Amino acid sequence: MFYKPEGIAPAMLTAFNDDGSINEDVQTDIVDFCINSGCKMLFAVSSVGEFIHMETDQTCQLMQVVKKASRGRVPVLVGVTASHIEKSIDLAKHAEEIGCEALVCSPPFYYTVTQEIIERHYEMLAEAVPNMSIVMYNIPLFSTPLSYDLVKRVSTIPNVVAMKDSSGSLVDMLHFMDKVRIIGSDLNFLSGRDENIFTSTMLGGKGAMVGTATIFPEILVKIYNATLAGDYDTARNLQYAICLAIRTMFSVPFPLGFKAAMEVRGFRMGPPKAALTEADKIKAEGCRTRLHSILSELCEYAEIPLIRGRG
Repeated sequence: MFYKPEGIAPAMLTAFNDDGSINEDVQTDIVDFCINSGCKMLFAVSSVGEFIHMETDQTCQLMQVVKKASRGRVPVLVGVTASHIEKSIDLAKHAEEIGCEALVCSPPFYYTVTQEIIERHYEMLAEAVPNMSIVMYNIPLFSTPLSYDLVKRVSTIPNVVAMKDSSGSLVDMLHFMDKVRIIGSDLNFLSGRDENIFTSTMLGGKGAMVGTATIFPEILVKIYNATLAGDYDTARNLQYAICLAIRTMFSVPFPLGFKAAMEVRGFRMGPPKAALTEADKIKAEGCRTRLHSILSELCEYAEIPLIRGRG
């Protein structure tokens, strides 16, 4: 029986030391924070977690840190996205060896690829780790978008169990769901956009896998649970309430705003990987100041404390 993700999963940010190594203590604090806030699973090696900046050994280290810190309390999903299939398979096999429950994989990036290449990528990954659950990941911002028909075909692979859609398009999500529904595949759909949790759940989505679930997981869990319970006013109001914070986080180069928000909540995230100019640094600091005010009001509205974690 394959594990099928359902609920709220933090697309986890990664805490670094000043020398660029992973800050294992803070990363462990983040794991505890997310689980204690009601997250039903964890997603490490994510886009917002800056997997693109990590070499293979550091990626594997991050998997191990998160898996160890989870202490079996919730399933751990890990990203195995790469520019070529051999690396995706290597990462997948490491994840399997350390006991992770599922893999998350977007199409190969940088070079333009066809839908046929993407489909073969998923087929080869599934064949290499036939006992691992696989989550398709549609993220048009950074890779070739998945087509409706590709999702339909790949959904028939036995260990492909879910899809994370970060397109932000409810039109696309509905068509993905419909294509899979017509052929009778049993695929769980997860929102990859923080703003779509309420609406995608109303369409039949099974949760969300997003960056803000690392920053204010308590609120996203409330949105999802309230929607399932039919408390639509609460879900809708909280969904609107997080929008200003999201816009502010995206006002600086991704993922600087998300890391600033984590620091506002009490976690030391370390220096950015990007080579920032002085103007960039000033803008980032301004973003942090605005986020402190915005998150203070948001946490007060949601009736949760602002400062969490050891920092």
